[in-house]
Amino acid sequence: MKLQTQIPLQKSVNQIAYKSHLLILGSCFSEHIGAKFEHFKFQSLQNPFGILFHPKAIENLIERSVSSTLYSEKEVFFQNERWHCFDAHSVLSDTSKDALLLKLNKGLEASKKRIKEASHIIITLGTAWVYRKVENERIVSNCHKIPQSEFKKELLSVYEVINCLKNCIQQIRKINKNVAIVFTVSPVRHLKDGFVENQKSKAHLIAAIHEIIEQDSALYFPSYEIMMDELRDYRFYETDMVHPNQLAVDYIWLKFKKAWISNTAFSSMEKVEEVQKGLQHRPFNEQSEQHQKFIKTLEKKITYLQQEYPFMKF
Repeated sequence: MKLQTQIPLQKSVNQIAYKSHLLILGSCFSEHIGAKFEHFKFQSLQNPFGILFHPKAIENLIERSVSSTLYSEKEVFFQNERWHCFDAHSVLSDTSKDALLLKLNKGLEASKKRIKEASHIIITLGTAWVYRKVENERIVSNCHKIPQSEFKKELLSVYEVINCLKNCIQQIRKINKNVAIVFTVSPVRHLKDGFVENQKSKAHLIAAIHEIIEQDSALYFPSYEIMMDELRDYRFYETDMVHPNQLAVDYIWLKFKKAWISNTAFSSMEKVEEVQKGLQHRPFNEQSEQHQKFIKTLEKKITYLQQEYPFMKF
């Protein structure tokens, strides 16, 4: 008896291994996938500007990074005792204007470096809804809790999303012609926009991505489809009934692993997992002989991994 419909997945030709260099950009679901790569000690850079929900925000980061267009004082503002930038998430905001500018420009520098050397760039799109500042007609990446009356809310058309993604790809390929670009749509439902509005938004993103895939060598991983079709139950959501819970994240990660990660990496991933569990172990008696043996064994495992992969840090 078949109790679940399965999204068909094929093993990717351009697989991810420990020698790969990854750049992970986009919505909050990209943080989950990025955390998995970080846990298993792959060479990855995740959201240097924090979470970016919509295509225009990601386009802006890529474009400014590639062109090395640094931020200046006129592009940051003071609100609620902190300095902010409309192009970045509030995790970068700071009590010091100079500190914020330094973080922004270091983020651009790190992004450009990683775009140049990346083997894979994974972009997760969360929503096609954007907010435009009334004062200057500029689309922002984050509103930073400024009153909504200062913004106009708009839904990007499929055509606008297509053009945005085209520009992302063109900018990336200016400095890295061989990188694999993987798009996915976040399974997080943006219900604050409305139930129908969320579906319209996701539909625009999916339609635009598949138009791009037909025109370019970009690729797609069906995160949204797996959540909506294979995990069709509220037991796979957090208590807010919006965000996938850890079980759902783990399930989608296993699907991603099956499709995108090289079989040659699996044994090393298992060794990294052993070390990670060992580092989380809390003994009853730190001075016991048994625990000291455990520590020495763990150190040997770490040394073995670092000899093979010098970039790993535990």
